[in-house]
Amino acid sequence: MDFNTFLSSVSKIKNLQLPGEASQIKMSPPYRLELIERNRKLMKSAKQAAVLSLFYPNEFNQTHLILILRKTYKGVHSAQVGFPGGKVEHDDADLKFTALRETKEEVGVPEHQVQVLKQLTPMYIPPSNFTVHPFLGITESIPKFTKQDEEVEDLIEVPLSHFMEASSVITTSVATSYKVEVQVPAFKLNDHVVWGATAMMLSEVKDLLKMVL
Repeated sequence: MDFNTFLSSVSKIKNLQLPGEASQIKMSPPYRLELIERNRKLMKSAKQAAVLSLFYPNEFNQTHLILILRKTYKGVHSAQVGFPGGKVEHDDADLKFTALRETKEEVGVPEHQVQVLKQLTPMYIPPSNFTVHPFLGITESIPKFTKQDEEVEDLIEVPLSHFMEASSVITTSVATSYKVEVQVPAFKLNDHVVWGATAMMLSEVKDLLKMVL
């Protein structure tokens, strides 16, 4: 989609009611509710994080979304696709500040170039005991991405037209902590399979965009 066309419509999102959990649950793994119930007490002391769903024009003025492939490490989100973002630091002014700071650190887009349009529905992630607060934003300039080599394996520039296609939603098999394979809904974006919390947050982004585009 031409970015000028996207820009003229996406600002309407500010005034929309969030689809919330009804949207997220479309892409929820079947065992999520069980994990939530098991972690009710932990949720009260969950660590906090913020991420940014950032749309931008490429050199051909086509609208894209930036995602990142995380490095392989000893952790629950190793080698997974996600949004730029990270945990709240003690001196962060607020959650939006965290999302913008982490986006600059991980993909190199300066805070002043980003217009945050809306805070989305928080997402609790049982395996890491984090509550993640997603934001939707845009930058009107073509970004000069610089990935943070310590944490980011690759940058994934997803065309909006591809993201919005019904065919981008698939079902895939993943291994649970019990070493049992289960079928989960996922997005297939630029040949990367995106599932779990990121897919659930993307589902809300997609439903919001459907309302205005």
